Amino acid sequence: QVQLVESGGDLVQPGGSLRLSCTASGITANYHAIGWFRQAPGKERNMVSCISTTRGTPYYADSVRGRFTISRDNAKNAVYLQMNNLKPEDTAVYYCAARHLEFGCPTDASGMSYWGKGTLVTVSS
Repeated sequence: QVQLVESGGDLVQPGGSLRLSCTASGITANYHAIGWFRQAPGKERNMVSCISTTRGTPYYADSVRGRFTISRDNAKNAVYLQMNNLKPEDTAVYYCAARHLEFGCPTDASGMSYWGKGTLVTVSS
């Protein structure tokens, strides 16, 4: 079965950093577009970042551009999200998701084929 497993969520103070990991099994991550999404209480699930070889550069939401960096390690079949200068509004459950490379990065969460269960990031003093 296909599995995406997130890790790295934690409680961190504003201005701090976290590195989230998404490890895939049952699929080859390099042959899929991989996105990071987040959902805060009472809010919709929104795409934060996405990496795909069909894109010249990774996608970043305006709210995280310049602070977050997505990367891939093909040998480990994993995708990472380095989050720097975290803000309270970054507090959310973070999910990784995938769909086949031919479809590229999505415009929202509805088009993804596989989802992890999420990891909680809390930014608070």
